Amino acid sequence: QVQLVESGGGSVQAGGSLRLSCAASGYTFSRYCMGWFRQAPGKEREGVAIIYTGSGSTYSTNSVKGRFTISQDNAKTTLYLQMNSLKPEDTAMYYCAAEPSGRDCYAKMTTLSYNYWGQGTQVTVSS
Repeated sequence: QVQLVESGGGSVQAGGSLRLSCAASGYTFSRYCMGWFRQAPGKEREGVAIIYTGSGSTYSTNSVKGRFTISQDNAKTTLYLQMNSLKPEDTAMYYCAAEPSGRDCYAKMTTLSYNYWGQGTQVTVSS
């Protein structure tokens, strides 16, 4: 059973930076799609950035391109999301997700593609 634990959220002013971490354990497959999703109050959960652990290929939603970077550590047990130039509209609960995959994750930016989720970490950006 894959377990995911997020950390690193907090409150920052617009223009600031935060780095989220997701510690993963309980892997039973060698390759996963892993991603960061977010959900603001009253809105649906949306994909932010995903990575394929097999190749390191990454994908991100247009609203965060050039500002957010997803990465993994060499042991592939920790997922990161470096968030720069934060905006008030980035305020949301951020969730880590994982799903075993034998191929690239380019079509897996949706919540339905993932069965394993963390508990979330809150990011609040003030103007």
